[in-house]
Amino acid sequence: MFRGITSLTLDDKGRLAVPAKYRDSLRESGAGQLVLTIDRDRCLLLYPLPVWEEVEQKLIQLSSTNRQARGLKRLLLGHAEECAMDGQGRILIPAPLREFARLDKHVVLVGQGNKFELWDERTWHQLREQWLAEAERDSALPADVETLSF
Repeated sequence: MFRGITSLTLDDKGRLAVPAKYRDSLRESGAGQLVLTIDRDRCLLLYPLPVWEEVEQKLIQLSSTNRQARGLKRLLLGHAEECAMDGQGRILIPAPLREFARLDKHVVLVGQGNKFELWDERTWHQLREQWLAEAERDSALPADVETLSF
């Protein structure tokens, strides 16, 4: 289970050191094999390979005649890149994906349960403030969230 937010730094080669608290889990679940792809919010999604394979199979099953499904497949599958953690627990973020997400030196890794989101740090902070402001204005929650107790 991946949770929490971690501020990280990309090195000059575009490598990211995966936080130590996640490394063992990632090595156990998929031998350190990961998949990066883009998200419509201009961040990157980082999946352990076994989780990605489940997502990939669901995406493949989507209708190619449905315009929205076809677009989603193009984005997620078309930009998917396999990567592996090296001996120091680093992964290389390919340049086209870094450019898409506008990743510079300072990034944040945001746990999302079965995957991570990787954001440019400044963008993350701006959007977080925007989401909080929107939540204050619009207090209506989806029905499936209203039943949660936390």
